Amino acid sequence: MSEQVIRAGKVVYITYSVLDEHGNIFGQQDMPTGYVQGGNSGLFASVERALEGKREGDQVEARVPPEEAFGDPDPNLIINDDMENLPPMLRSVGAQAEMQNDAGDVLTFRVVEIQDGKVTLDGNNPLAGKPCIVAATVVSIRDATAEEMRNGFPVEQGAPRIH
Repeated sequence: MSEQVIRAGKVVYITYSVLDEHGNIFGQQDMPTGYVQGGNSGLFASVERALEGKREGDQVEARVPPEEAFGDPDPNLIINDDMENLPPMLRSVGAQAEMQNDAGDVLTFRVVEIQDGKVTLDGNNPLAGKPCIVAATVVSIRDATAEEMRNGFPVEQGAPRIH
């Protein structure tokens, strides 16, 4: 085990889970994901703060407020339609479908409610407007190169995002 400590200028690899306040897992990364501490990597700031000063093998849990994580729900991403207008695969709560907007963005919409022949689809992240918890384990730590400091992520990997 390395004696390195997480601080600005270190490349850190973590595994993590993203959970809601009730402990339900909404995302998990079992393959180590790297970022540069203090390098504007896109890692939630509260997670980066929780990792500061930790060593390989350490585990942290960081509570992430909605405004730092997935933001507020966008009412424009909530669609109400008659059940008869939807394909059979979207006629049950929990069903999902990917839809593309005019700008070419692909979003996943979830059926969140069916009532009186109407279906409500929501394209917001399920954690939008809610705090989440990120449970992370430090896998490895090393010094960042100058290029990695500029980019915010390890050269051997694309930019990490916790989502």
